[in-house]
Amino acid sequence: MDWPLKQFDVKNAFLHGNLEEEVYMDFPPGYSNGENTGVCRLCKSLYGLKQSPRAWFGRFTQVMRKNGYCQSHSDHTLFVKRRQNKVTTLIIYVDDMIITGNDADEMSKLQGNLTVEFEMKDLGDLKYFLGVEVARSSKGIFLSQHKYVLDLLKETGMLGCKPVETPIVEKHHLCLDPKQEFVYKGRYHTLVERLIYLAHTRPDIAYAKNGHLRIEGFTDADWAGDVTDRRSTSGYFTFFGGNLVTWRSKKQKLVSRSSAEAEYRGMAQGICKILWLRKLLLGIGFKPKDTMKLFCDNKLARDIADNPVQHDRTKHVEV
Repeated sequence: MDWPLKQFDVKNAFLHGNLEEEVYMDFPPGYSNGENTGVCRLCKSLYGLKQSPRAWFGRFTQVMRKNGYCQSHSDHTLFVKRRQNKVTTLIIYVDDMIITGNDADEMSKLQGNLTVEFEMKDLGDLKYFLGVEVARSSKGIFLSQHKYVLDLLKETGMLGCKPVETPIVEKHHLCLDPKQEFVYKGRYHTLVERLIYLAHTRPDIAYAKNGHLRIEGFTDADWAGDVTDRRSTSGYFTFFGGNLVTWRSKKQKLVSRSSAEAEYRGMAQGICKILWLRKLLLGIGFKPKDTMKLFCDNKLARDIADNPVQHDRTKHVEV
C-alpha cells in the first residue's frame, strides 16, 4: 500500500520513567562529603534498575493514550489510531520505534507530540531495525540480514568456513549423557540465541504481493521423537496473504500416547496462532474476508477435531 516507514529513537529512554515504589541506592563509588553518606532515594528511574524498563514503558503508554492511541491487545508494543477512515500505527522495541500508516498529518503531529514529551532523534526512513536491513524502491521493500549474519560469523571466527546444506546428519537423535563433563555454556547459549533470532526473522523465504489476504496455517508433529523422555515435538507455520509470517517448533509438555494425539496437540497450537494473527489484523483495520484454514496431514487428528466425543481416544487429553 506504499505506506511510509519512519524510524525514531528516544535518547536516555529509561531516565524518562516514573517510579511508583520507594527505591534507594548507595552513593556512587568515590563520592564522599567527609561524613557518613547514607543512601539516596530515587525520584526517577536509572539505568541498571530492575524497575526501569517497566517504568519507561508505562510512561510511554500514558503519553500514547493521551494522544488518542489505543494499545493493541494482541501486541502490547503496538499502538493504533484511526481518524477519518485513516490509520496510523506505532510499534516500539525498548527505545526504537517505527511509525507507519496512511495519515501523513497525524504522523507528523505524533512526531511533534513525542518530541515535546521526550528527547527524540529522527532517524528518517527505516533503514536498519533489530538486525534487519531495509531498502525501498518503486517495486517494494527489500529486507536483508546480510550484515547481521556477517557480524555473527566474524564473532565466531567462521568467516572462512565453507557453507554446507545439511551441517548435521539427518534424523540424528541426541540424548543426555549421564557422564557429561561440565563445560562453559555462556558462549554456546549466546550463539544459540542469536541463531534462533536469525531463524525467526529471516525474510529470505517471504515474498509479498500475492493478490489476496488469506490466513492459512500448517501443523505437524513427530511422535515420541525425544529418545530421552519420549515427548513429541510439534511445529506450526502460518501464512498471511501467501507470506510466511510466523513459525515455531517446540517440544510438547506431556507424553502423547499416539501419533494422532501428538498431531492434535500441534493443531491446538496452530489454531491459537492463527486466531492471534486475525485479532492483530483486526486491530489495525484489516478484516480477513475468507475463512481461515488449518492444514494437518493426520486423518485421525482431523476426525477428532471434527468430532471431539471420541472419548476412548481423548478422555485423557487435557483441556
